[in-house]
Amino acid sequence: MNVETIHEYCMSKPGTTEEFPFDEVTLVFKVMGKAYLFTGLDQEECRLNLKCDPERAIELREEYEDIIPGYHMNKKHWNSVYTERGLSNEFILELIDHSYDLVVAKLPKTLKLALKELSGM
Repeated sequence: MNVETIHEYCMSKPGTTEEFPFDEVTLVFKVMGKAYLFTGLDQEECRLNLKCDPERAIELREEYEDIIPGYHMNKKHWNSVYTERGLSNEFILELIDHSYDLVVAKLPKTLKLALKELSGM
């Protein structure tokens, strides 16, 4: 899965914005101002940093060689996922959804309500 497909998918998620807060090559997707996906546009192969439940993060790293502890991130809560090796597109989208959902779950009540309005729910 390439970065263009990931960009399109993330931007379709309610409350998502994209930013370059660090430099001109590190793209960050946020939901209601909280980051759920980081990727470098200057990488030779696409790699995502995604938030993950700590227990699941360990399980995924043990099961898939394309998932490693989050590069430059808190390794308990973040994984780096190589998207152009052997993981299926559906699985990568599931990992993005998991990251997004974890961040949404931790949003303050006011932001959750605002997100709900954006979602049309």
